[in-house]
Formats: sequence, C-alpha cells, structure tokens
Amino acid sequence: MSTISQAEAPEGATDGREPAAYVRGNLRFFRNELRLVFFRRRNQLLLAVVVLFPLLIGIGLKLAAPHGGGGGGPSSGGAAFFNQLAGNGVFLTFIALSLLLILVLPVVMAVISGDSVAGEAGYGTLRYLLTVPAGRTRLLAVKYLAIVVWAVVATFIVAVVALLVGVILFPVGPVTLLSGTTVSLGAGLVRVLFVTLYVCAAMAALGAIGLAVSTFTEHAIGAIAAVMILVVASEVVDQIPQFAPVAPYLPTHWWNSFDALLRTPVDTTTLWHGLLSFAIYAAVFCAIAWARFTSADVTS
Repeated sequence: MSTISQAEAPEGATDGREPAAYVRGNLRFFRNELRLVFFRRRNQLLLAVVVLFPLLIGIGLKLAAPHGGGGGGPSSGGAAFFNQLAGNGVFLTFIALSLLLILVLPVVMAVISGDSVAGEAGYGTLRYLLTVPAGRTRLLAVKYLAIVVWAVVATFIVAVVALLVGVILFPVGPVTLLSGTTVSLGAGLVRVLFVTLYVCAAMAALGAIGLAVSTFTEHAIGAIAAVMILVVASEVVDQIPQFAPVAPYLPTHWWNSFDALLRTPVDTTTLWHGLLSFAIYAAVFCAIAWARFTSADVTS
C-alpha cells in the first residue's frame, strides 16, 4: 500500500467529546457501515441468491421424494437427513445449512470481508475515513462488527427461508432426531435456533480471516479469491485421510459439527471444540488485521 502519514486521533481517545456524544458518534459510524454493506446493489444480489438456494433445495427434494432421492447432510450422511426430512419439514433447515456451507455461505462471507478494507483502499476512500477522528482500531472494529452482522443476517435468511419452505412442502410435527429420539416441535425449533447460531459463529470466524486478508492488499478481488482458495483448500485437505492429524485445526473442519445438536444427549464436547476453534480463528486473525492495519500506510 502507498505511503502517507496517518491523520487520526489517538486510539481510545474521546476526541474531547462527552461520553454520550462519543457513543452516539460510534453508533452513527456503525450505522453508516451497515448501510454501506446492506444497501450496495451487489450485496443485495448476494442476499437474493441466499434466499433462492433454500427454495430450490426444498423444491428439488420434494420432487425427488417419490423416487427415494437423497439430500446432503453433515457427518451423519445425506440419506439420514433426507429420511428425516420426508417425515418433518424442519429438517430442511439443517439440509440447507449443510449444503450452503460447502460453497455459497463462504462466498457470501468472502465477498463482504475481502472487500471490507481492500475495497476502501482500492477506491481511494480509506484515506478520507482516516482523516476524521475515528482511529484505525475503531474503524477496524466497526468493519468487523458489520461483517459479523452480515454473517448473522445471511445465515438466518437461509434458516428462516428453509424452515418456511419445509413447512409448506413437507409434513411438520414432533421432530425425530438423528439419534432416534423424538422431541416436541417447540424443542425442535429451539435446536434449529442453536444450529443457526453455531453456523453464524463459523461464518464470523471466516469473516475475521477475510478481514485480515483484506488489510494486505488494495485489490478486493484478490482478497476475495484468497479467502475462497483457503476455504476450498481446507475442505479438500480435511477429506484426505493422511492429513487426519491436522484436520481438527483447519478452519472448516468443525463447520458441520452442528449435527451434535441433533442427537440426544447433545455431544457438547464436539460443540465446544467447534466453538473454541471459531473463537481462536476470530481472535488470531482479528489480531493480524489490527497489527497490519494500525502499522501500514493505507491512506493514499
């Protein structure tokens, strides 16, 4: 990135304002970032694609049902997921999330996170952001919070649309889990919520990786491509038995472990391993992004 001196207030300063005014300023800053992310036409098209996929998956599985077709699923196998779907439309949510985790949700996250800093630098708007007393750390925090909000919105869109399509196209009632235990519809919907939140955590961790990559370049396309290459490489390596010792440390290894929530008793050990992995990746790559962004000359 090109050289120019940094014009910003010291990190952590309130810029001489009252605390309430300082908080309002930060909230306004955050709202502006959310507006930039969610009102950009390209990003709205991404959300439209996210809406479309669960609908297509539901229709496809409904058409395949009379012929004994199989749906995709986590480690338990596609056939088990499809058999559950045939008896209860709630399972379409789990199928849609597991299928979209392969490529669609990572692409959606890569575009937003990879563009977060690199896009600003490429368009030349980053230097204007840093001429106001925002602070680089604060700017980076706002960028990441917006990425996390995007991850939550995109994931919940998949879950909600899939649930609605499942209710319309398939029977709905008490939910039979993968372990064979039947729980009430209400308890099944609670598990849908927990599964969705788990996937949100996975995508937030991927967003941190994309944010870090984005601070190393002024070319958003390059950052987006790098994130996707990392995701695909991780998924491929995770499938090779010879790399089994390193598989638990890959960023994508625990993504589909939400099927632990679809058993009784819940495999909390697997869930905690996954959440810990997401937290470590988010912390490490946010730290990398901060170290790079606060020391690099990025404002020209």
